[in-house]
Amino acid sequence: MAPPLPTFWQLRTRRLALPHPGGPLARPLVMGIVNVTPDSFSDGGRHEGIDAAVAHGLRLASEGADILDVGGESTRPYAEAVSEAEELSRTAEVVRRLVAESGLPVSIDTSKAAVAARAVHLGAEIINDVTGLEGDPDMLAVAYESGAGLCVMHMRGAPRTMQDDPHYDDVVAEIHDYLRRRRNGLVAAGIPCERICLDPGIGFGKTHAHNLTLMAHAGRFLDLGCPVLVGHSRKGFIGKSLERSLGRPADEADRDAGTAGAACALAAAGVQAVRVHAVGLVRAALELFAAAGRG
Repeated sequence: MAPPLPTFWQLRTRRLALPHPGGPLARPLVMGIVNVTPDSFSDGGRHEGIDAAVAHGLRLASEGADILDVGGESTRPYAEAVSEAEELSRTAEVVRRLVAESGLPVSIDTSKAAVAARAVHLGAEIINDVTGLEGDPDMLAVAYESGAGLCVMHMRGAPRTMQDDPHYDDVVAEIHDYLRRRRNGLVAAGIPCERICLDPGIGFGKTHAHNLTLMAHAGRFLDLGCPVLVGHSRKGFIGKSLERSLGRPADEADRDAGTAGAACALAAAGVQAVRVHAVGLVRAALELFAAAGRG
């Protein structure tokens, strides 16, 4: 028998209510993306620099974000790694100011333990690690000792190699098994299940067909007993899908509209959180979807 759906996500100093039947929240949580990078796949360089990144984060907060996710290293396909010192210089002050000025829980998007530890020291509530806390041998200790909420993602390979002909016999079953094993490993290490959020890793070592299959079966991951977050925003599979119907390349506005539509499909499947660029658009779509009785 599957465990009951979680009703909250335990962060470092607070709890976030999650959508569930009869609960106070009728829509998925919206995590707003704050990239402080020159080379992220969608908005690289657009919010580079501390003041620009903080202003962008505050704008996302005003649009209705529930969480702000700050990242200082691009994880787009074929991205080059950056040094720990560079990532710290990009993110630390942005985290500090958004914690102080936004009133929202701030997440640090990193696979480096030192960057995560610094962000938590500055007030971050969540560690969002695309390597599932496996990329840095010191990350597990930081996660355990900090008490932060954790977002544990599946990625096959590394950004520089993950799109080199990824193959699965059954993409949903294999990623479900990976996330189950990571959850069990973290719980065995002393991290309570209520602190763990799971992410199937749309676009990270998957083909367009894999991504569409994962989106269609996102509800399968709910039986793991942890909140499920999906980061599908502006991804290539959305552009490719829209190009077929539009008859032209999909631009950013098209991808944002597709992101909002896909977020409603994820809400219908019971997914508890989405990570997006266009917070206002997605939040409005989810609110109306819930109000229409479909959330």
